Amino acid sequence: MRNAYHEELSGIGRGLVDMARFSAQAVERATAALLDSDLPTAEQIIAEDARLDGMHHDLENRAITLLARQQPVATDLRLVVTSLRMGTDLERAGDLAQHVAKLTRLRYPESVIPQELRPIVRDMGRLAKELMLKTAEVLDARDVDLALTLEGDDDQMDLLHRELFQHMIDGRWKHGIETAVDVTLCGRYYERFADHAVEVAKRVVFLVTGEHADDFVVES
Repeated sequence: MRNAYHEELSGIGRGLVDMARFSAQAVERATAALLDSDLPTAEQIIAEDARLDGMHHDLENRAITLLARQQPVATDLRLVVTSLRMGTDLERAGDLAQHVAKLTRLRYPESVIPQELRPIVRDMGRLAKELMLKTAEVLDARDVDLALTLEGDDDQMDLLHRELFQHMIDGRWKHGIETAVDVTLCGRYYERFADHAVEVAKRVVFLVTGEHADDFVVES
């Protein structure tokens, strides 16, 4: 019985790792579709979001069943409750990758991103993927030290987001209101995606230590 119990706990952890890796792949492919105006890939990403939703629902069902049947306490209870919250963050990250793909579909065959902004958006997509892959590694290894580095990585995303926005307010913008709205939304999707990755990593810190990540001081 105890072996089955611990296997269920491990299964919840593996489910979170799978969700993080799925989201990382989705945002990478969504970025490529956005920059290449690749409608078939965008449509595929939009459709595949249902798979991530299914992974999330399965994780919720397993966690709730475990709570009801096994009544975990102490560290195990913290694992189950925290996993429910992390699953929600990862599912929302996947939604944001889907939103990027939907921008491609909305403006096809036109390109959503003006030429001069494409390097910034490419960097945002790359960083979003790298952050989420790092989060998957944090989940897999429960690596507190690695988790605490994600906040600094997220600062890079904030800088890119500000750089993107600056292009629309410094007098050089010549692409109209519709494109400005699209670019603003796109930047926001990447920023929020990164925020969800960081939030999951912070929850791992709490899971392992019982302390909140904001209470730690990262040594330079």
